[in-house]
Amino acid sequence: MTDSKKSYQQILKTTSLFGGVQFFSILISIIRTKLIAVFIGPAGMGIIALLNSTLSVLSSISGLGIETSAVKSISENFNKDDIRMVSITIRIVKRIVFFTGILGMLLTIIFSKALSILTFGDSSQTYSFIFLSLTILFKQLSSGQLAVLQGLRHLRFLAKANFYGNLFGLLFSIPLYIYFKIDAIIPTILLASVTSLIFSFYYSNKVRVESKKGEITNDVFVTEGKSIIKLGFMLTISSVLTLLTAYLIQIYIGKTGGLEQVGFYNAGFTLLNSYVGIIFTVMSTDYFPKLASINSDNDKVRVSVQQQAFISVLIITPIIVLFLAFSQVIVKMLYTLKFEAILPMICIGILGMLFRAVSWAMGFILIAKGDSKMFIKTAVGFNVLSLVMNILGYYFYGLEGLGFSFCLYFLCHFIGLKIITKKRYNFYFETEFFQIYLVCLVICIASFLLRFIETSVLKYGLLSVMILISFGFSLYHIDKKMNLSEIFTSFVQRKKENNDSE
Repeated sequence: MTDSKKSYQQILKTTSLFGGVQFFSILISIIRTKLIAVFIGPAGMGIIALLNSTLSVLSSISGLGIETSAVKSISENFNKDDIRMVSITIRIVKRIVFFTGILGMLLTIIFSKALSILTFGDSSQTYSFIFLSLTILFKQLSSGQLAVLQGLRHLRFLAKANFYGNLFGLLFSIPLYIYFKIDAIIPTILLASVTSLIFSFYYSNKVRVESKKGEITNDVFVTEGKSIIKLGFMLTISSVLTLLTAYLIQIYIGKTGGLEQVGFYNAGFTLLNSYVGIIFTVMSTDYFPKLASINSDNDKVRVSVQQQAFISVLIITPIIVLFLAFSQVIVKMLYTLKFEAILPMICIGILGMLFRAVSWAMGFILIAKGDSKMFIKTAVGFNVLSLVMNILGYYFYGLEGLGFSFCLYFLCHFIGLKIITKKRYNFYFETEFFQIYLVCLVICIASFLLRFIETSVLKYGLLSVMILISFGFSLYHIDKKMNLSEIFTSFVQRKKENNDSE
């Protein structure tokens, strides 16, 4: 078997492994969103969105990007079989996240009144922020444990920690939303962070790297900690800018259109980023550690990114077509009839996911290489562009304008990163990739245009054809790269051998 085929098979294997568990996590998230939509409505969803956005900004600022920089450090040392340094790095990471968590909690308490006034226009939510300050600490501790699992590529444990944390958070929140409705917002956010913390610790403690720990000297702590924090600080700036951009957009929408419009905005982008975009989260779980471990070799980086982008595009294309065909049903199922207002926004925005599939794969090059100067420049530039485009989109065309801005932003993001990575790292895609990408783009645009056919039978008949074409096209090209029948046969044989041994 060639190295190329093995690489493609590994990407698909990782995606299916982690994606299977993530599917149930999405289902849990869907149920939670449905509960919120039914029991507290768009206005309540707007309050939750503003609270979570504020907490995310604070957590990102105080967290110093450790959860990502730690993955890079751990995976690099693990790839070199330097178990001693892996062990030291893990222990340093756990110390750092404790201190950053305490820092974030104290900052939230100190500025609780100011945060309430800035976010909601008055001091009514001051005590909400004080109570929720604990979630900053819990989130930091959880992220440290999960970074260890990701860096060591224990994907099963990582997936289970996320899944069970979400599951029990949901189970505890159901009776609270039913009986206390809008008053359940604060307790449910707290409970979700507690359950995530418990399961992240449980699965992280299952991994034993080195039995003889010893003491970490101050020099080692400072040296290793400095390198982790340096990269983390760079990532923090980018993360804070992204969260701040979303935060400012929500505040602008809230002041211009009201809390209900914020609820619609949050519902639409949750659907795009969390439910459809989950495919990128799933694939990055193994993709980033792998890319970080080979970051010094541009040829290997180019091959790895192209393979990842290839699979991403072929997986996201049929998902986009399915989404366009059943968007109305999906919105009704996830939310309520009131949320049909987001349909124009999400149907236009979903096309941007095809551009995002490629720009997402290229974006990791800068992080894996630790190119801090360029990373900061792109973070500032793209976030300013996103903020301006979203505000203009909403100002002129409302929710539908946000869909246009989302799609155009990722097109600009794709073009910008292609130029940057070519000039700095000699990165480029092969002609074969662009040929396949163009066909996928045509399939998605054609499916979008078919939605405007007024005759239902004709419209859904043609959309059904597009679904078959998209799946057929994707499966054909994936099979060419990795021989799916061979994978299936191998799986059946292993299953049979396991049954016989029992």
